[in-house]
Amino acid sequence: MRFDLQIIASWITPGARVLDLGCGEGDLLDYLRKNKQVTGIGIERSEAGVSQCIARGLSVLQGDINEEVQDFRDNSFDYVILSQTLQQVYTPDQLLVELLRIGRRIIVSFPNFGHYQIRLQLLTSGYTPKSKELPYNWYDTPNIRVLTIKDFKKFASEIGCTIFKEVAINTHHHEDRGNIIHRLPNLRATYGIFLLGQGKGP
Repeated sequence: MRFDLQIIASWITPGARVLDLGCGEGDLLDYLRKNKQVTGIGIERSEAGVSQCIARGLSVLQGDINEEVQDFRDNSFDYVILSQTLQQVYTPDQLLVELLRIGRRIIVSFPNFGHYQIRLQLLTSGYTPKSKELPYNWYDTPNIRVLTIKDFKKFASEIGCTIFKEVAINTHHHEDRGNIIHRLPNLRATYGIFLLGQGKGP
């Protein structure tokens, strides 16, 4: 399982109700079901991902996460997970507000556009940077909201979220190993992971 998903899984309490948005082939849900006995549902756009989830015996809906989340009642879940998907959302502020309505805690991870190699690419080449985490050209990328760890912390504050936990990691795309970055995370980390909610804490 991906390194960022391992960290997210460590934050989930056993027996929790979990919604995984953009769940892909269901790696995280499958792990949480087997190891933490969660009740989980995934939402995935791709047919291949949905088929793989069903083959694993997971509950999954096929569709657009912005539309599907509107059908859930208030406080339907203990955790709502948005893993490496935020950068592909057209209205992240509206989505986060909706997730705070249906979930007690929100976990968000995303590629950090503030990583030093991305900064150097833009400085030295003048072209839009690409990396293993953001590997597309500017004209064909699904990543319409490139952001940095500092951007997200400011954004969370502006929409009234409390950050309960945060981890910055350095790992290659889809690898199961990586390092936690303690110093200069906005410069050195390839991904940021945040546990959010409202109020004072868990």
